[in-house]
Amino acid sequence: MIDAFVLEALRSPRTKAKESGGLHELSPSDLLAQLYHALVLRTQVDPVSLSEVILGCVTQQGEQAANIAKTSVLRAGWPASVAGMTINRFCSSSIDAIALAAMKVNCGQTSALVAGGVEMMSRVPLLADGARVFADHDFGVNHQMLLMGAGADLIASRGEMLRADLDAVAFGSHHRALRAQKEERFHSIVPIATSKGLVCSDECVRPSLTPDRLAAMPSVFDDLGKAGSDQVQLAKFPDLSEISHLHTAANSPAMCDAAAVLMIGSSRFAQEQGLKPIARIVDTVTCCGEPLEVVSGCVEATKAILERNRLVPSDVDVFEIHEAFAATIVKLQRELAIDDARLNVNGGCIALGHPMGATGAIMAGTALDELKRISGRLAVVAASGAGGTGSALLLERCN
Repeated sequence: MIDAFVLEALRSPRTKAKESGGLHELSPSDLLAQLYHALVLRTQVDPVSLSEVILGCVTQQGEQAANIAKTSVLRAGWPASVAGMTINRFCSSSIDAIALAAMKVNCGQTSALVAGGVEMMSRVPLLADGARVFADHDFGVNHQMLLMGAGADLIASRGEMLRADLDAVAFGSHHRALRAQKEERFHSIVPIATSKGLVCSDECVRPSLTPDRLAAMPSVFDDLGKAGSDQVQLAKFPDLSEISHLHTAANSPAMCDAAAVLMIGSSRFAQEQGLKPIARIVDTVTCCGEPLEVVSGCVEATKAILERNRLVPSDVDVFEIHEAFAATIVKLQRELAIDDARLNVNGGCIALGHPMGATGAIMAGTALDELKRISGRLAVVAASGAGGTGSALLLERCN
């Protein structure tokens, strides 16, 4: 088997999913085109040497439809020989894009390609594709395919979590993200040009957030429960007397706009191009937990990749785990007891934002930034999809 390496990892800033957001004026393809150009500038690799681009994208509607991986490559003016494939496993999509790219290198199908993801949620809103399982609540309930917030509240209920537990995760996420911004730890960010100037930093972090403000926030998923989600969950778990609706807008991941790309290739390709590999992609996994918990898959994927590689949490220097609602992180900590100094040390999706199809690729770049900063060796990156799925990467920094 041929080892696959990350040769470069770049991302845009994460900006608010609003018309006032810093990236809103850009189409998804225009945003990606800037990252592609930056990738070429950073690596000096001629795109003709790359076989394809694989992108994660969840809401493949409107500007994100019609295989945006290929259309964005054409928009960027890359050679017609560069193929494109867009994949969707909900919020783990770009981790799966990286995994698929690595497998193509592993088996010798290609020597180098690009993997990543995009989601412009201010232009292509969540659920804009009108999938019946989400648009028709009764249909979704009957198929036990619930929305993410309902699953997060079930995780909290089954774990007998307190609202204070969840708010503490949110406050910690913002505190660490603010520190990371102040110390300029996000080296994978590429400034993005807009008509108003360069967008250089993540927008969703809230410096004014306090524990008191968090405690005053109203819950947001009660209506989902009343519409039928609670009934389905209580029928599956009769030991529960009720579903506690503890998640708020503040302890849930912030919707945003962003994209990320990584160049994946073999050591031979890197040598031919004069590149120093950043990290080896040691292993990838995908698994599925309880479907009604919806967003617990990152916990199962983290456990699976550790077990398969005979690792314990203390063997891993950096964990970048999808803050798919605060209850997921509480569950992760209870089951794996990961040292706080190793887990989402530069903030997570609650503070920095969650551009669904791009989140995994962004976290991979952040993990590599942190490994370099601390001279660490191993990182685990994991994200939840929907329906209980989750995917993870094990990365080893190259010295």
